[in-house]
Amino acid sequence: MRYRFNDFEFDCTSLVLKKNGETLAIRHNEAKVLKLLLEHSDNVFSKEDILSHVWEDKVVSEQAVFQNISHLRSLLGNQAIKTFSKRGYQWQLKIDSIDSDSERLQSCISSNIKKSQATLLSKSKNQNHWLIIALASLVIFIIALINLTYESPQEEKRSVIKMAYIPISNQQGAKVALLEDNEHFDFTELPQLNTAHFQASAELEYPLWADEHPLVLSGSIRTHNKQTYIDFILKGPFSDWRGQISGISQQAVLKQLQQHLQQPVIYNLLNKVQAPELKQANLSIAHQQAPNDLIILSQLINTYIRMGELEKAMVMANKLEKISVSHNKTQFVGNALLFQSEILTRKELFELSTHKLSSAIEQFKKINDLSRQADAWLSQSWIDHNQNDYQAIRESLLKSAQLALDAQDKERELSALTYLSVLAYKNQQEDDKYLYLRQAENKMKAYQLPSYHFAIVPYHYAIFAKSLQDKEPHLKQVLKLATLTPDFWAAQNSRQQLMKYYISQNRLTEAQALISELTKDNAQNSYLRTLLAQAQQNDDAFVSNAQRTFEQAELAGDIHLSLDMALLMCSTKSSQVNYDFYLQYIDKKSTADWRRNNEEKLLALNL
Repeated sequence: MRYRFNDFEFDCTSLVLKKNGETLAIRHNEAKVLKLLLEHSDNVFSKEDILSHVWEDKVVSEQAVFQNISHLRSLLGNQAIKTFSKRGYQWQLKIDSIDSDSERLQSCISSNIKKSQATLLSKSKNQNHWLIIALASLVIFIIALINLTYESPQEEKRSVIKMAYIPISNQQGAKVALLEDNEHFDFTELPQLNTAHFQASAELEYPLWADEHPLVLSGSIRTHNKQTYIDFILKGPFSDWRGQISGISQQAVLKQLQQHLQQPVIYNLLNKVQAPELKQANLSIAHQQAPNDLIILSQLINTYIRMGELEKAMVMANKLEKISVSHNKTQFVGNALLFQSEILTRKELFELSTHKLSSAIEQFKKINDLSRQADAWLSQSWIDHNQNDYQAIRESLLKSAQLALDAQDKERELSALTYLSVLAYKNQQEDDKYLYLRQAENKMKAYQLPSYHFAIVPYHYAIFAKSLQDKEPHLKQVLKLATLTPDFWAAQNSRQQLMKYYISQNRLTEAQALISELTKDNAQNSYLRTLLAQAQQNDDAFVSNAQRTFEQAELAGDIHLSLDMALLMCSTKSSQVNYDFYLQYIDKKSTADWRRNNEEKLLALNL
């Protein structure tokens, strides 16, 4: 049976989904979920039903259902599948079914007609019978020969990774390396760009190239003590992949880079949104397959940290240090120590964390890695803050800024200065909070950075402002400066603050204007629509947008937004909300930091 809806066609036998005749990429279990919903479009299926039909006897969590439903909605549209609170999911779009048996019957009839016509023709032209057979055999032989000749190269071509790249440069900005096509990569040079500008302006530059070149590689090379080091970033539609490689020569590191970039897991992560659990699973498998690839191991550690799995992260960070020491990879010994420090800081074991940072700095000094030394001093400043030592904070962050300046690393330099401004504010240092913010702004002007970078300045002034009324003009200025980059983090945060402020003042027209021109379907924008629907007392829109926000935040790994939405759902009195599920989610997933920030709301709900 085949089903047609809107511009789509789905074959329930082959599990192939097409749009306007073109086959779409869809995972096997997603296709099985879609088949279930289409074949029984009048039924509402609970998560348990879907797990039973699709995964059968396999033991998987309900999260798998959330992920597959979310992926299907992103492909087919949000209205295709409706969520019924405490009940499950149901197909919503009008469908036309095409019976395969009818098609086969029609095919047989047509075939029989053609055979009859052929028989009559052969009787009238019997003298040409053997000539036709000979010609047909010759045509078949030629077609087979062509297929044998071209099938293998076509398959090989499909396996080639298409990638645009900015010519690899040194710290002085000079182009030092070009990449040539080979059996694994089809490279396209973007000579009009340079690495430093692209990496400092990625929010603005990447979208300009993404349609034609969804994968863009940039990197810089440096040398120290007869060793060559490359820092690279591969930017994709949904994520970035970063790493460092060292070797005895430029040729050696470029060869290692291309070997590393052949890993399939990289493109799984870059080309689609993956929930943290799925990302962790994919990275774990990739690590097992390539246990000595230290970049993959580093990515796995970082994922465990983002998930709050600190014990597992520490085990892997210790493993990274041990492997790096045995392979004499000083870069990754330092990276491992940075990971260990981050984990210990999250556990509030500040003395041990400081010791790890000191050891990391010593490793980075050996290879003259100024950027990672800057990272270490930035991390130290937060420990200083927790020890209420502003003098130490300022020393740590000024060291970080100077090291970044020496490395010509604009992003790290600006991060250190703006962070110093924020910590000065937190430590009641009135003069310093403005001093270092002005220094950061002057650096932006000197570096001629895009306007969205300047949005950070009014964003900080909004932090300094005491009342919501005083914050408003600064937040509006942020949005103005980030007009071309609406998904820039400062713009997203400012929009949320303004939405909550306008709702509190019953200025719903202005609240509506904040989202009227937003086109991207992401968790942050869905959250704004949720808040507005709640203020407008539109219960159906509120529940629909809230559920959408929760699913998107879960898929993106935004645990704080997922928890915020669960708490908001528990705070409403809608009959459509599955309170037990969201209460259980909060109990299982909430962090100590999030609970502190939401203490009053949790007490009101007896949580």
